[in-house]
Amino acid sequence: MKGVVLAAGKGSRLYPVTHITPKPLLPMANRTTLFYVFDRMKEMGITDICLVVGENEPHMKAALGDGSALGINLTYVRQTEPKGLAHAVGFAEEFVAGDDFCLYLGDAVYDSNLLAYAEQFKASGAANLNLVQPVEDPRRYGVANTVGDRIVKLVEKPQNPESNLAMAGVYFFGPQLWEVLPTLPPSARGEYEITDAIQTLIDRGETVIAGIYNGKWFDTGTLDSYLETTQFLIGDKNLIADSAKIEGKVGEKVVVGDGASVECESIEDSVILPGAQVKVSGAIRHSVIGGPVSIEGSVENSILHGDHKG
Repeated sequence: MKGVVLAAGKGSRLYPVTHITPKPLLPMANRTTLFYVFDRMKEMGITDICLVVGENEPHMKAALGDGSALGINLTYVRQTEPKGLAHAVGFAEEFVAGDDFCLYLGDAVYDSNLLAYAEQFKASGAANLNLVQPVEDPRRYGVANTVGDRIVKLVEKPQNPESNLAMAGVYFFGPQLWEVLPTLPPSARGEYEITDAIQTLIDRGETVIAGIYNGKWFDTGTLDSYLETTQFLIGDKNLIADSAKIEGKVGEKVVVGDGASVECESIEDSVILPGAQVKVSGAIRHSVIGGPVSIEGSVENSILHGDHKG
């Protein structure tokens, strides 16, 4: 089985940090976000991995190289324009070359080994297995309606959900997918949706099944989720690099990267990126900061990167 990781997004919900550092390369508890993806892949025995990149291609190649230092073999393909997940995965067809593959969103973090789902997919003979998870408010997600373990219908963000099973962002596919992708029309928002591709497999009579995921999973694409995921990964401790320097009171849920320097009254529930030089006269709370930042006052609920003075 091969791996395909979608990592072409601009990370606009984390601007301006992601103007400088692509979202999949942001440090999460002082490890590159994609390293958590690669951990889960290797646990499934997947070492041949294709990264679907976009404008971030030079940064990704410079940071990750051929993957050998990480114990994997990386191939890069470029999505020419952002037209949805199904559009992105299409660029990996030559890499997959008819094999089964695991499709993984590059900004997702899972706390549990996914090997059981890969084995379930292989044993089932299905065209597709999707991780799903029961949630309290399915209206925010793509929702899988099931009969037994078979998915019989997918509904994107339904107002009146018939199921509480949310699509959880990891997909296993056989080669049947490549017959479907060329037939997909764009959705109402002008993108080619992976949920539409899966629904087409269902409509063609292919077996599509659900793998119930009971662990924790995070989409790290917003300030709140980025900090929540970081908090989960570091547990009850702070994570401060040995080379970092801090002048000020350190509260809880604090991550400071290599070579960062921070002068402040106090800092809590925040991430200071590697190399950042931060001078804040007040407190830093619930924020992500990188680059040279000098502010008279406090920083709260903010994302700062680059030369900020105020």
